[in-house]
Amino acid sequence: MKKLFAIFAILGLMSVGLQSVLLAQDADAQPASEQVAPPAAQDEVASTTTAVEEPTGFHKALKIKFIEGNAFFMSLVAIPLILGLAFCLERIIYLSLADAHVEGMLDEIGQALDRGDVEGAKSLARDTRGPIASIVYQGLLRIDQGAEVVERSVVSYGGVQAGLLERNLSWITLFIAMAPSLGFLGTVIGMVQAFDDIQRAGDISPTIVAGGMKVALITTIGGLIVALILQLFYNYILNKVETILNKMEDSSITFLDHVIRYNVKHKI
Repeated sequence: MKKLFAIFAILGLMSVGLQSVLLAQDADAQPASEQVAPPAAQDEVASTTTAVEEPTGFHKALKIKFIEGNAFFMSLVAIPLILGLAFCLERIIYLSLADAHVEGMLDEIGQALDRGDVEGAKSLARDTRGPIASIVYQGLLRIDQGAEVVERSVVSYGGVQAGLLERNLSWITLFIAMAPSLGFLGTVIGMVQAFDDIQRAGDISPTIVAGGMKVALITTIGGLIVALILQLFYNYILNKVETILNKMEDSSITFLDHVIRYNVKHKI
């Protein structure tokens, strides 16, 4: 999984850098095209451009806003998005694998215990994927020590599995908090640039402060959008974790019922 995070981070940074280079090339190419056009043909070029102009695509508009919001600060906002999505993807994959249907396994384990086949029950639990099967297996290892020992084992190992389910969620919450903070940082710096421009020009006309205000607003919007995206994934992951925890509790109760019946039958 560490390699997965590194790959996502590298790809994200490369994409940000590539977008910056492409837009810089477009900006450099624009004055050249304006110089090539002769002054006598300006009216004709303007009318032709109006006729053949295509609507700006979402990807191109996004790149333009990325550069207008200051590529440095927008890159800082994009880093929490890339890393946060990498952690979200890892958690979604892990929880999807952990959310196994174990009703059939518990029924087969109960039947095996009714027959007195403890080793067969252990094999079923060991060969089944997911935290519930791991908890059941730990309980079966101590089934000959009594129901109370099995219950303590189930509770203790259930806490371990719950911790594994909630692992890395703190990193996602960190990136959710970082994204707006970095956006607001760009806002403050953009406002400082606007006041510097006013001081140098000795005037407070809208044209002078437009550049700094644009940086301030775009970085704030970018940070809020990143936080909203990560918050949606975070809530989905939390719901998934709660679902699995409820299944663990229900399955533990069912398993303890099988253990008690086994102990009563064998007078343990």
